[in-house]
Amino acid sequence: MVKAKYQSVLDLGEQLKIQDGDVQIKGHQLEVRGTAATQYHKDLIWDEIKKVGGENPSDIMADIKVADTSVYARHTVESGESLSKIAKHYYGDPMKYKAIFEANRNILKNPDLIHPGQDLVIPNL
Repeated sequence: MVKAKYQSVLDLGEQLKIQDGDVQIKGHQLEVRGTAATQYHKDLIWDEIKKVGGENPSDIMADIKVADTSVYARHTVESGESLSKIAKHYYGDPMKYKAIFEANRNILKNPDLIHPGQDLVIPNL
C-alpha cells in the first residue's frame, strides 16, 4: 500500500538514474536509499515525496546522498534557451543567470550567446 502511494517517487528515481537504489518496507513505512547525481536531482526526489506525502510525511524515510556536490546541476543547452530561462528553471529566478554565466566563463564569452549542445555547470548558490 505505502509502496503504491509513492510509486511516482520510485519512477522518478529510475528516470533520474539514482545509483545504489534500495527500497524496503518496514512496517507501515517505506525506506528509500540511493545516490543522486547532483543536488538538483535530490531536490526533485524530495519535491515528489512532499507532493505525494505532504510537507512532513511519516510513512516514508528517504536517505538520498549526492554524488557530485561541486555543482547544483549540469545542463545541456537546448534550442530556444537562454541563461535567464535556465536560471528560472533551476533557481526560480531568471536574474540569477549571472551566476551561471560566471560558472561557465571557460566556455561562454557573452551571457547572451549560448548554443544548443553546450554543457553548462549550474553552480550551488
